Amino acid sequence: MKNIIQFLISNEDNTYTAEGVNVPIVTEGKTFEELKINILDAVKLFFKGENSASLGFGPMPSILTSFELPSNLYGSNA
Repeated sequence: MKNIIQFLISNEDNTYTAEGVNVPIVTEGKTFEELKINILDAVKLFFKGENSASLGFGPMPSILTSFELPSNLYGSNA
């Protein structure tokens, strides 16, 4: 049983996008704060009316986000 819901966050064209790694959820926001709210809302909708165990999760899973940085920020190794 999983106890962590994972999201990979990226920023492209001034829009933050969160893609679920172990859940079929994708959401976005114009600001990082808006994205956080949208992630919480999307997770609530995903579990609404469902038993978390039937979805493979423990009763109170945590949400873990990872922010993807563009590779051009640290230069080229080529």
